[in-house]
Amino acid sequence: MSGCHHAPSPADLPPVLSEGLRLFFPVTALHGALWPVVWVVLYGLDLPFSGSIPSSQWHAHEMIYGTYAMALAGFLTSAMPEWTDTPPRRGKALLLLLFLWLPGRLVGLVGADVLSPLAGVTDTAFLCVLGWYVARPLLLRRTTRNSSFLVWTALFAITEVAIRTAWFLEDFDLSHSLLIAAVCIFMIFFALSVARIGVVVINRTLDPTRETTPYRPHPGRQNLAAGLVALYAVSMLAFPESLAPAFLALAAGAAFMDRLTEWFIGRALFQTQVLVLALANLFAGAGFFVLGLGSLGIAAGDVVFMPSTGLHLLSLGALGMAIMAVFIIAGLFHTGRDLLLPWQAHAAVATMAAAALVRTLPELGIATFLFGVHYVLGALLWAAAFALWLHAFWPMMKTPSVN
Repeated sequence: MSGCHHAPSPADLPPVLSEGLRLFFPVTALHGALWPVVWVVLYGLDLPFSGSIPSSQWHAHEMIYGTYAMALAGFLTSAMPEWTDTPPRRGKALLLLLFLWLPGRLVGLVGADVLSPLAGVTDTAFLCVLGWYVARPLLLRRTTRNSSFLVWTALFAITEVAIRTAWFLEDFDLSHSLLIAAVCIFMIFFALSVARIGVVVINRTLDPTRETTPYRPHPGRQNLAAGLVALYAVSMLAFPESLAPAFLALAAGAAFMDRLTEWFIGRALFQTQVLVLALANLFAGAGFFVLGLGSLGIAAGDVVFMPSTGLHLLSLGALGMAIMAVFIIAGLFHTGRDLLLPWQAHAAVATMAAAALVRTLPELGIATFLFGVHYVLGALLWAAAFALWLHAFWPMMKTPSVN
């Protein structure tokens, strides 16, 4: 195949460098486990070198362009070759992405405003190289199928440039909106990915022999949620003073709730690999509902819905569950294993859900006794979820596939 004959053979490389997810998923887990604990427990929600850039925006940026972006790199560098039947990126190509990603994480760990432009350069380069890794298989196969992932990767990179520029200009209202747009882009990645992953997982769960495919998704639901999230993001940036974005957020929430009907498959729903995908959609729907209600200024009794609570339901709940689902499912499939989950996988899903609930429920008038400790407890549970996954899956990632 033209342009691919120089790629190193898997036999010449350690297994961890033979495929993107084997390297990037453990790196994501380490970042997701350590960085929030440092911010919340050691720094007390402040950053030692932060100046004018709000610490809350540093935190949000590092979750999105640190933890989530590295998880995205692991997913795309493994999924795109699989979808296009082309050789995956290996060895130095993967290390290049890692070394481009790392400087921004070190700057973000301490919130060094003065180094933000430099970190922006390396983060943008990371996303551009990732975009090329997505584009290359499409060009080799001369296909536009799955090209939407390339489009959204490019928009993710553009949003990074815009955030860093807004920080440099000290327009923190704009950077706040752009960070929300970045979360929305990742929600679109999630919606598009689950439309593909969910079909395989549910069918294998319903028929482990793979002789039949009893589950068929509703075609109208595949892109509806992603489309409404895109409309919300555009309207939120273009018309910040309008109520239209709030109503579009409610519509996006309804679309994610509507997708839950595809998980009405009987007792198989309660198998962890199926339930985690359903919970990710449930958190997504709840997050957009709270975001919309908060933007409209609606209250329920003594509870005032806050947009920030909705964003945490999206980031910790929906995206946290989605990332854990991909880590478990792809981690098993791409190391040659069936959907036989180790106990740590079940515990990681439960702990991830607990992290999102502990962080958000007190702000919704539930379990209010956790107020004051919900930041720390949520961060510790989030870290524990990634640590549990690492405990079970790192041995798989660093050894050859079982078949």
